[in-house]
Amino acid sequence: MNSGSRIPLWIIALLAALCLGVLAWTTFGFVIPFKHETGQAVLDTYFAGYDALTVGKMQRLLDQNEVADKLLRAMYWGPEIVFPALLTALLLLILMRLEVGGSYFGRSIHPSLAKLVYVLPFVYGIADYSENISSLVAFGDSGWADLAAQVLPWTTRVKFAGLAICLIVIVRFAIVRMMPPTDRDAG
Repeated sequence: MNSGSRIPLWIIALLAALCLGVLAWTTFGFVIPFKHETGQAVLDTYFAGYDALTVGKMQRLLDQNEVADKLLRAMYWGPEIVFPALLTALLLLILMRLEVGGSYFGRSIHPSLAKLVYVLPFVYGIADYSENISSLVAFGDSGWADLAAQVLPWTTRVKFAGLAICLIVIVRFAIVRMMPPTDRDAG
């Protein structure tokens, strides 16, 4: 029995359900009310990224709207404390279950590269927590607000890039696992 097969599928399903629950809490408890209050989306939902001007606009909006400011802070001190850890754990366990390794285009994957794949969920998690911390600082009255406002768009890009790469790797190895053994060597 190998290490990936020791991870029960029910644990992965439970983590996925918890991630969906926390995502629903974030969406219905904070993102939608924030949009209703301000007419603008929370920056965390900008999948394409944003720039420092957008952050400055959000800073001004939050300075003028106390309800929106409290909603955003509550989101970062509520579900956004839990969600990155849950999703990081889910991505890692899925990768472990898929047992990254084998071959790629007929060449054997070096064991160091296979182990490096397991770092990808942590890149996502660290970037997500960095984004949350940068948001709290940028939208606060700290002396570091300007620096955090400059860093914030980059942390969001790294977060989404890390998540996208994780998902691509998971899909790739899931497809390889479903292939007949003779086709795996060519994939």
